Amino acid sequence: PPMRKFGRKMRSSSLQSVPETGLESSLYATLPKKMAAQTVLLIKMESLQPKLCFGYKRKPLSIIFPKKNTKTGGYKMIFPGDISMMPYLTRGKSRAINAENRTGEKGKGGMAASPLGPSRKGSPCLNNIQPGQEEFLADIEGPGVIQHIWITVDSKTSEGDCFVLRDLIMRMYWDGEENPSVEVPLGDFFCCGFGQECIVNSAIITVVPSRGLNSYFAMPFHKHARITIENQHKNPIPAFFYQIDYCLYDSLPEDTSYFHAQWRRQAITEIGKDYVILDNVKGSGHYVGTYLGLSALQRYWWGEGEVKFYIDGDEKYPTICGTGMEDYFGGSWSFASNENGRIVEQNYSTPYLGYPFYSRHDSLVWNQYHNDDCPPMRGFYRWHIPDPVFFEENLKVTVQQIGVSHNGLFERQDDLSSVAYWYQSEPHQKFKELLPVEKRWPR
Repeated sequence: PPMRKFGRKMRSSSLQSVPETGLESSLYATLPKKMAAQTVLLIKMESLQPKLCFGYKRKPLSIIFPKKNTKTGGYKMIFPGDISMMPYLTRGKSRAINAENRTGEKGKGGMAASPLGPSRKGSPCLNNIQPGQEEFLADIEGPGVIQHIWITVDSKTSEGDCFVLRDLIMRMYWDGEENPSVEVPLGDFFCCGFGQECIVNSAIITVVPSRGLNSYFAMPFHKHARITIENQHKNPIPAFFYQIDYCLYDSLPEDTSYFHAQWRRQAITEIGKDYVILDNVKGSGHYVGTYLGLSALQRYWWGEGEVKFYIDGDEKYPTICGTGMEDYFGGSWSFASNENGRIVEQNYSTPYLGYPFYSRHDSLVWNQYHNDDCPPMRGFYRWHIPDPVFFEENLKVTVQQIGVSHNGLFERQDDLSSVAYWYQSEPHQKFKELLPVEKRWPR
């Protein structure tokens, strides 16, 4: 995903912009047939121009990215992510960061002592992160690529203070930038909105019992990477566990794009005005994912709104316009099944799209004086990994709030929150100021 030279112009109706050249490459003749299910981007030694090479039965092969090879004068780089390419990976230096080795220094892991002795689980987490305190999780000298992040933390610190996953803010900074490229409440980044976890089984974000938060987004950096967590919760966070796995390389391609993610919320959408998932993006890059949290504030079906991508100067009308919110997340016919005469929405979680969370009950709090009713909450994700949306100048992403009942379509007002995930060249535009903590809490 960070590489942006290939397939710059994306349209929902075709893939004609993908060049089918480079078949003359000598590499084409030597690639094994078992790699034929993947996509290969070839860089010609003399021109450094990207080429798409098709293999056995015209099926695309795996991607090869450019890196200077001093022996041949050519460029080639292969990253992890595809089992068929594991024997051919570009060599790097594997590193990991956690609470006792926050810079990933070689030979410095597991040094802390416990009652069991030296290097026996002496410092597995950050302890007692105070309200208002911002802790750095990682400080890495590049060039390198973050490959995996794992985090777990309690979801509440008392019966009344139960929105830890919305109160902790994760930020990421690349190559010394002043303004973060990632600024998202912790839970929402991992597709767990509403301050509570759910099981997510996707190729990019995986959440397993209990609150095992995993990200597999590739996050490259040339010079430096810094990741922080800020506690905007009312109480101290007693224990924050995490690990960040990454690889250092001698160099990365000059045109490598940087990972970005931004959270938004509109507690009551405006009638007839589209909710903005992302805007004010300037530069070149590609959009790779959406998480959407919806609290329904009106009756009847809520998912007819179209998702729109305004690309490179689009104003009144977008270049890409979907057919409905449920369709964008891969579903149809209201995700519905009939159970004993009652229509029930079905949850699902797949590699690139899902509807993993539905609830109309407050499961975080028990009180003897009120029940657990709350507005219906729904969480969705869509990863544009096989189908990234490319842009050269600017990008805006929106979704309508349109419903339908026996009387037909109607404009709705609901409570929407979202995370947009994309890669782009730096510098990026400064994000809008994050909402205050109380205004981030779910209904």
